[in-house]
Amino acid sequence: MLKYANLALLILFPVAWTAPLLRAGILPFFELDEISILSGLSILWGKDIFLALLVTFFALVAPMAKVVGLALVQFRLASPRLLPALRFLGRLAMADIFLVALYIVLAKGTGIGRLETGWGLYLFTFCVLASYTLSHLGKRR
Repeated sequence: MLKYANLALLILFPVAWTAPLLRAGILPFFELDEISILSGLSILWGKDIFLALLVTFFALVAPMAKVVGLALVQFRLASPRLLPALRFLGRLAMADIFLVALYIVLAKGTGIGRLETGWGLYLFTFCVLASYTLSHLGKRR
């Protein structure tokens, strides 16, 4: 059952990347712009390539590499000795959740504009935590 829950993350992660993480606006009178992981990354690539590389790795590469690697172990296509490296990738993916949370706290603390969390933030957080939990549950088996 755990291996199929892990496979579901191969679908849920891309959905979370396109879902609205935040809705942000400068003044309370105007409609808020929706920001997803992919839209945020596209802006970053034009402004700061180093930061874009880091966020791409933390938000896209690390979580998917972990899910694929864990699936390979679960379906006995890779050695269980790979699990410590996969757990490390899971911790790196958690860094992205921290960055988004920090951004929300800083933006709300300035009081200049409006910032609302979107359902994509909850989905992405769920995916990261589920991936992290699934690798630890598999360790106990």
